[in-house]
Order: sequence, then structure tokens, then C-alpha cells
Amino acid sequence: MSVVHVAVGVVLNSQNEVLIALRAKQAHQGGLWEFPGGKVEVDETVQQALVRELKEELDIIAECFKPLVVIEHDYGDKTVRLDVWLVTQFDGVPSGCEGQQVKWAEIDELTGYEFPAANEKIIEDILSARASGLLSDI
Repeated sequence: MSVVHVAVGVVLNSQNEVLIALRAKQAHQGGLWEFPGGKVEVDETVQQALVRELKEELDIIAECFKPLVVIEHDYGDKTVRLDVWLVTQFDGVPSGCEGQQVKWAEIDELTGYEFPAANEKIIEDILSARASGLLSDI
């Protein structure tokens, strides 16, 4: 089974809220919340994919980002490699360009949303980064 390589953005605003999006019902893991992003194309770097996907999905331009975590998860029907980046500066106002609902969520409330299983580690890392003060300089 091949691995789907995905660039994922944990987009933070100045209030330390995280942008989440609702997956389309017909998509893999549809109806669950996610951190925005998408597949890395053959001819691009992960960073290029992150910038492209955030522009396509949210109409924002990621300006400052750093790696957060890389996760591989086997769903049984598909294996994903999530290359997750903390986006701390962007230009534009996020909107659901593909018709998806998007919202800013308090970091402490992320566990109250239903995410795909692979995203659980991302949430743990966000909470850990916040607890250790790594998000306070944003």
C-alpha cells in the first residue's frame, strides 16, 4: 500500500487560536474536523505544498512556519504521512474556498472536536507546546 504524503498547517492567530476545517462528507474521514492541508505533489517540496494548499483551501499565504511533527498512520484502507507545520504568520483572512466550514478554535477546546485518528498526535503536540510555553511568543 502506498503512503499518501500530506502537508498540514496548524494555523495560529494572535489570540493563540487554531484554524480548523470540516472535511466534506464524501471525503476520506468525511464529516470530521481537520487541520488544513493536502497532498504533496511529485514535483514540490513539503513547504511548497503547504503554501499552495493553504492558498487553495483558505485563500491565505503562509509567511512564517516551522515543523511541528511528522506522523504516519494506517487507516486500513489508506496510510497517510502527515508532515505538520506550525504556521505562525500568514497574509489574508481565512475562508473555506472549497465550501468547507472553517473556524478558529481555542487550543484547550481542540479535544472537544471530532478529528481523524491521525490528528490525535497533532493535538497532543499542540497542547504540549502550549504547556511548555512554546506558543507564547506568537
